[in-house]
Amino acid sequence: MTRPLSIVVVEKDRERALMIVDGLREAGAHDVVVIGDETGLARRIAERNPDLVLIDLASPSRDVLEELTLATSPMDRPVAMFVDRTDGGMTQAAIEAGVSAYVVDGLRPERIKPILDAAIARFQMVQKMRAELAATRRALEERKVIDRAKGLLMRARNIDEDAAYALLRKTAMAQGKKLADVAQALVTAAELLK
Repeated sequence: MTRPLSIVVVEKDRERALMIVDGLREAGAHDVVVIGDETGLARRIAERNPDLVLIDLASPSRDVLEELTLATSPMDRPVAMFVDRTDGGMTQAAIEAGVSAYVVDGLRPERIKPILDAAIARFQMVQKMRAELAATRRALEERKVIDRAKGLLMRARNIDEDAAYALLRKTAMAQGKKLADVAQALVTAAELLK
């Protein structure tokens, strides 16, 4: 059995907040907390550390989006924002603030669960792409360091590229370290000796 989601609902209007909470409870057993005041939103969301944030606003302001960016970077958690009206610039600002689902004129109890499911799925997809991008960047940086270390060994020992790579690999294995770490140590040492 999956654990219930911890959800923070940001909604000023008490009646709308109750409607959202009822919609969430109908969708499943969730731990729901309502924040009725946008003041100190970043701190209050951080204190709760929810799995998901649902924000309902008549018309989002830049101040609220800035608070949201502070409270919920795209790395933290999915955010679903329901607004009554918007403009193109505000939509872009919301997405840049880390909003996973931005729904205009769409807050109805029967729509809450599918939209939250979509926000969670989108958030997970973006997280996966970020992780893959970070891994690719790390691999590229490691490759650059290894190539620099091979170049240093080729010049210092007057050997070819395959022999330089073999020497790096043999050293890494003997020291129980990653090849990239040995290469980085060699490059750092060479820079110190300049």
